[in-house]
Order: sequence, then structure tokens, then C-alpha cells
Amino acid sequence: MTQVTLALVGAGLRGQSYARRAQATGAGRVVALAEPDPVRRAAAAREFAVPPERVYTDWTELASDGVLADAAIIATQDRQHTEPTVRLADQGYHILLEKPMATEDGEAAVIAEAAARNAIMLAVCHVLRYTPYTEVLKGLLDDDRIGRLISVQHLEPVGWWHQAHSFVRGNWRRSDTSAPMLLTKACHDIDWLVYLFGRSPRRISSFGNLTHFCAEAAPPGAGERCLDCAIESTCPYSAKRLYLNCLGDPSRAFWPLSAITEDHTEEGVLQALRTGPYGRCVYACDNDVVDHQVVAMEFGDGATCSFTMSAFTPMEHRRTQLLGTHGFLDGNGTTIRLVDFRTGAEEMIDISTTAGASAADGHGGGDEALMDSFLRAIATGDPSLLKSDAVESLASHRVVWAAEEARVTGSVVTLPRS
Repeated sequence: MTQVTLALVGAGLRGQSYARRAQATGAGRVVALAEPDPVRRAAAAREFAVPPERVYTDWTELASDGVLADAAIIATQDRQHTEPTVRLADQGYHILLEKPMATEDGEAAVIAEAAARNAIMLAVCHVLRYTPYTEVLKGLLDDDRIGRLISVQHLEPVGWWHQAHSFVRGNWRRSDTSAPMLLTKACHDIDWLVYLFGRSPRRISSFGNLTHFCAEAAPPGAGERCLDCAIESTCPYSAKRLYLNCLGDPSRAFWPLSAITEDHTEEGVLQALRTGPYGRCVYACDNDVVDHQVVAMEFGDGATCSFTMSAFTPMEHRRTQLLGTHGFLDGNGTTIRLVDFRTGAEEMIDISTTAGASAADGHGGGDEALMDSFLRAIATGDPSLLKSDAVESLASHRVVWAAEEARVTGSVVTLPRS
């Protein structure tokens, strides 16, 4: 198979993950990169052996040098997706675009239009569609093993420490600088549910709030930073405990530790906690995104779906119950229980995966499978190898935006018929 050349736009943790997979398999090779952070830019250039003349501080510089690769991985911050995607699509690059597609409907529509106008392949990184678990689960539905799908109950357990890391202290803590949490975190899940049903819902309602990670919930004695806090040792959200415990653990060195510092020593971590955002008390940050939310969906044929996203869980695989006319499926990311109403028989299906649910574990194998599919699709010219295109991603994003509108306004939102 022809090796695909890649331009890496954004060499943060997500961009690194996809680029590493491409080069590890030999199916892709990074030949140009753009990254504003000098430390990450230099490290990525060394790791991927990108020649100095193809290393840029900004994506506009990369684009100004003409077409340098077959495809681009765009893994910039959420609000910086639209301009590079449209510009590079207009130059003929195929695009792997980190989720969310964009932070506003109008910008996502512009991206979809650019993909269509230029007849390129554009895959948003909805990695849950690509996991071995999803492949088996979707196959059971498509094979009519539980009859008509009537209702789904789905839980996304964000994890107490992950909420604190990414959505209280981290880059995704505010709607005005990133996006609502339902988009930045759970567009994975909404897209996945739409994929299982095979269509978008017609009516949506939603409730959720920022309830705990705020000044009003601060326990007596809490300090401004974990290193200066009298109750740090008993706090479940202690940054000192979380990040120092990552030292020496290869599974946590890349993420979450590298998000706060590249100096993986005790002094390096403590210095980052003294001066950086990840050392702040979770009750004294400038966050405003929700820490729990529920979404209720009704489909045109009367089928329903309930989705819960919560910080107040362990960080683990999603849990889903699918209720059909002829059977029942209960899945937890690694196993699926199938009950056949026609025979009363029960079957346990083991997906035989040891991959964890976090970004450090490649989202249950989804990161690797997505990258592999994207590279095969480009090398062979076969877009059917991708499990969604720009139009499908725009449709599932619109479900997210409708749910957030329902939450903010306290209304039931009806989506237009497609």
C-alpha cells in the first residue's frame, strides 16, 4: 500500500497520538508540521524527522508553502479548527480533523461545504465508531439480534480526576474559550448513539449544571493552590497526589502528565503545580462548564434514548443498555450481554480487548483503528473505509447543539427533518 504523507497541524497530545500511529505502522509519514509551542514543535520535529524547512510556527506558514503532503492532521485547539481546515481543503489536502468539528454550527457547515467543494475525504475523529467493541455491538444490531431498537440508556463516566484535569483546571474548562462540555467531551457519545440508531433524533431535551466545582462547594480550609492547602491530603481532587503519582508510570506519563509539564521529575511537577493552571484548587478556578448533564432524545418512529454524562464516577468505559423488541444488550466496553426474548437464552460476548477507555489508552483501540482506516482510505482512494464523512459529522454535531440549547433555555428542541 502506498505510504501516505502527512502535514501535522498542532503537535499537542492528540496530534502526536495520530502521527505516532501513522509512523508506527509505516502507512503514513509526517513530512511537515506546524506548532506554536517551541518545546512541542522541536520535540515533534525530532521524533518524526521532519526537515527544518518544513517545520513551521503557524499553520498559515505551512499553507503558504503550497501542497506539501497528501493529507493533514488538524489537532489545533477547538476554536482554531475552521480556518486551517478550509484553507487546506481548498488546497486539496485530505483532512483528519480532531473533534469537535467546530464550536459553532455555521463554522462546521463551512467545513462540510469545503470538503464537498474540493471532493476531499474529511474524517472527524469520532473514534468511538472505530473500536472493536462498537464493531461487534453495531453488528448485533444490524443482524437484527434484538429486533427493532426501542430505547437506549447510555452513561459516560467522565471520572472525578479527569473532570478536574481537563474541565476544571485544563483547556476545556470554559465555554467562551473552548465550548460547552457536551460538545468538547460528549460529541463522541452523541455521535456514537446516532450511529447506533442510524439516524438523528427529532426532539431533544436536556438538564445539567456546574454543581460542585465552584466556590460555593469549597470545604472549610481549602487553599487557592493544592501545594498551599491545609486539607490537600484528604481532598479527592488533589493535584499533588494526581500528578506525582504519575511519575514512573508509563501509562500516565504521556497523558495526563505531559499536559502539565515535559519535566517528568518530582521538582518539575511541583514547579508546574506552583505556577501553572493545573495546581489550582478545583473550587477556585475560572471554569464554567457543567459537571453533570442528562440528554433525552426522541426519534421519528417513537424510539427514545437517554444519555448521562457525569464527573462523579471512576474513569472507565461507557456503559450502554439497548432495549429491543426481541432482545436486550448490556455492554460495558469490553463485554456484551445478549438476552434473546424469543428463546430466553443469554450469551456473554467477550470483545477480547485490554485497551482502556482514556486518551492514554487510545480510547479502547478507537484512535488506532481510525488512523489506520483514514490512511487506507487515502492510499486506496476508497472513502467507504471511513465510518463517517463531513456531512454525517455535521448532523451529529447539530444534535449536540440542540441539546445544549434545550439545557440553556429549558425547552424541548425539535430538529428539522433532513
